[in-house]
Amino acid sequence: MAKRLSLREFQEDLVRRFAEAQSGDRRALLGVRAGRENWLINLTDSGEILPPPPLAPVPLTYDWYRGLANVRGTLFSVVDFAAFQHGPLTPATGGARLLLVGVRHGVNCALLISSALGLRSPDDFQPDTAGGADERPWVQARLRDARDHVWLKLDVPRLLSHRGFLQAGLE
Repeated sequence: MAKRLSLREFQEDLVRRFAEAQSGDRRALLGVRAGRENWLINLTDSGEILPPPPLAPVPLTYDWYRGLANVRGTLFSVVDFAAFQHGPLTPATGGARLLLVGVRHGVNCALLISSALGLRSPDDFQPDTAGGADERPWVQARLRDARDHVWLKLDVPRLLSHRGFLQAGLE
């Protein structure tokens, strides 16, 4: 029979694993899916992941700017990460999640993603030499996993400072 854990043991184990992931000894990555692409984000650049709360639309903005979200009394700008990159709009239902990415960088910004795929180790990936260079400046690297799936490593500071990302208002 499977061993049963109490809620307290589960929470303590989860806290321990996140602490290990954020330590300098092991640089863990967070795997997410945005549209049809798999992305990797350094845990130090990622923030909280939560189901999307109701979004307040902002008029005269691009469709990829989904609006404002109130997260425990703080307003966050919500960008549909797939749509920002000319992909389809992400429905804010089901497995969709908000990834708070800007807090560490002094920006209240959240990315609407299709799903969170969990923690990944950098050791599980090899550089993708067959894919060629990506023109998006926020793509730090193209990688492949053992199942030959392509993953893109997100450079969060570069994304947050990109002129196109900062200009959500229609011109």
